[in-house]
Amino acid sequence: MADKGTKDISIYPLLLVNFIGTMGLSLVLPFLIFLVARFGGNALIYGIMSSMYPVFQLIGSPLLGRWSDIYGRKKVLFLSQAGTLLSWIIFFIALFVPVTALADVNSGILGSFVITVPLVLLFIARGFDGLTGGNVSVSNAYIADITEDKDRSKNFGKMSVSTNLGFIVGPALAGILSVTIYGEALPVLAAILISLVGTILIAFYVPESRRCALKDQIPEGLSMTSDMPGGCTDAAPVQKQKLRDVMELKHIPYMFLIYFLIFLGFNTFYTAFPVHAANDLQWSIAELGFFFSFLSILLVMVEGPVLSYVSKRYSDPFLIISGSLILGSNFVLLAFGSTFLTYVAALLFAVGNGFMWPSIQSMLSKLAGKDDQGLVQGVSGSFVSIASILGLIGGGFIYELLGRGAFIVSALIIYLVFVLSLRLRYFDLSEE
Repeated sequence: MADKGTKDISIYPLLLVNFIGTMGLSLVLPFLIFLVARFGGNALIYGIMSSMYPVFQLIGSPLLGRWSDIYGRKKVLFLSQAGTLLSWIIFFIALFVPVTALADVNSGILGSFVITVPLVLLFIARGFDGLTGGNVSVSNAYIADITEDKDRSKNFGKMSVSTNLGFIVGPALAGILSVTIYGEALPVLAAILISLVGTILIAFYVPESRRCALKDQIPEGLSMTSDMPGGCTDAAPVQKQKLRDVMELKHIPYMFLIYFLIFLGFNTFYTAFPVHAANDLQWSIAELGFFFSFLSILLVMVEGPVLSYVSKRYSDPFLIISGSLILGSNFVLLAFGSTFLTYVAALLFAVGNGFMWPSIQSMLSKLAGKDDQGLVQGVSGSFVSIASILGLIGGGFIYELLGRGAFIVSALIIYLVFVLSLRLRYFDLSEE
């Protein structure tokens, strides 16, 4: 349950920060593959670069999550956003560095590629962004701080809506900016400016959500600090929490397993689908872009007004169970290789994911309790990172072996989530 001092904090400044952060990312990622090729890389290098963010997020996310429990959400959100800003500046510099070869590789297994100075800078930029990429986990903890239990699903749905809106606006803006004489430099510069705006918004318009942020190194193990009016009157003793402590929290490891499987299924799909669209459906880049825009618009509709309506009438476990069943069926339809069924599948994807994912986030936040929100959300981010790495790398191999059968693999993973979710009906969702 939200503290009395935080329940009146508006969620909308955080939603705006999330929207512009996603928009900045989606401005650049559509043409990353072309930059990698220009700077000497191949498909393998592109795949490794795509995994740089989740690899380093695996390290940074739990640490930043715990820091947000100790020092407050706002400070860590500011640190994460500043890290994103610096990473885009490094990315921008890479565009103007001479393409100087550092190593030339010609392998029958790895293929042919050249490691160049700008390519190394791109790796550094994506890795640094991942290392400071606690935005999602800390934002989830922030929402849990300021939201009553009954509104958790609705507000996590709003967070997903802001993300999807960013993915709609970003690529469209990138297409407009990239056709100028400045090429890719203008979208990257736009990403820098957008990240700067996000940093300023956090500094001046996003209030601290933890009325009693814990601090270690305080005499007698208590914190009496707060950025909010009224001070801190119920500070809890500081405890050094480790991964083992998180895994001993009731029901939390089970939720982490579900998190892991969801993202494993998602990333297998996200890797295989563009190849499937190009090879089997014979779609152009424009057709693929239209499909993802269509899907994002559906997600905005479902995770906005539709979820707001159904979350008042159905429990989180019910929405997770029904959503995972619908989502798994979407992947089955994709395996038929029909354009018509692909668009039907998009509708099922939007409904299934729109019901399931915000409700999963809501349940995890309720089970975590108020004192460990940041740490639990951070560790969940690590499980997401591991699943993303495995899915991004494995999805390509699975598609090479099974073709459209890769979508059946995704379906089976999500159907496993459905089976595991049946147990959620018996979880006690009252926070400690």
